[in-house]
Amino acid sequence: MAAAKNMRLLLVEDEPRMANLVARGLREQSYAVDTAPDGDQALYMSAINTYDLIILDLMLPTIDGYQVCGELRRQKIPVPILMLTARDAVEDRVAGLDSGADDYLSKPFDFKELLARVRALLRRAQEVRPPSITVDDLVLNTANHTVKRAGREISLTAKEYALLEFFVIRNGQLLGRQEIAEHVWDENFDPMSNVIDVYVKRLRRKIDDGFRIPLIHTRRGEGYIFSPDHSPDKGNALV
Repeated sequence: MAAAKNMRLLLVEDEPRMANLVARGLREQSYAVDTAPDGDQALYMSAINTYDLIILDLMLPTIDGYQVCGELRRQKIPVPILMLTARDAVEDRVAGLDSGADDYLSKPFDFKELLARVRALLRRAQEVRPPSITVDDLVLNTANHTVKRAGREISLTAKEYALLEFFVIRNGQLLGRQEIAEHVWDENFDPMSNVIDVYVKRLRRKIDDGFRIPLIHTRRGEGYIFSPDHSPDKGNALV
């Protein structure tokens, strides 16, 4: 099972081939990845979206990575930033960190090292949470990404786990399809697609069918609520 869960990243890279390779590799690890080809677009996307981490190339058209990083920090956007550059001089690394970057990786790099840096920054930035989260008789282990219900282990795909973890962390909240798409998928998600409904149906079949209390509820026209309390809310029945 892939290691990444529920994380949305912004990759800022002007070289299309590099951007495609890195984005594809990250998506294979179940990260949701948006891409920006220049500094202006990176600032725009950071203003309208919430990211868990930004991978920022130093040499960019319009405005460079130093300026992007500095502007994000001036705007009080606390997202972790991993800076990428072909420059390997100590002065460049220091300048990157001084502009507000959290880590620095020189090109060319091994993709495994990139993943390790990404995981480390995400762990550092994540809110402290227990190694397992329990909702009714469902136990989600956030350390090894296993799921049990009533003591029975449930096998999930990487994307199913990502969706379930998003539900569990937001237990009791109404989650619309757009919010789910932004956190579990990425900007390439087709809003007209029924993919979310398909995954919710699969997840419901695995964690609800055959158990005493359903946990996933649909509010027609609005979205989903993950909760052992399936009573009607504000006049709209949960199903």
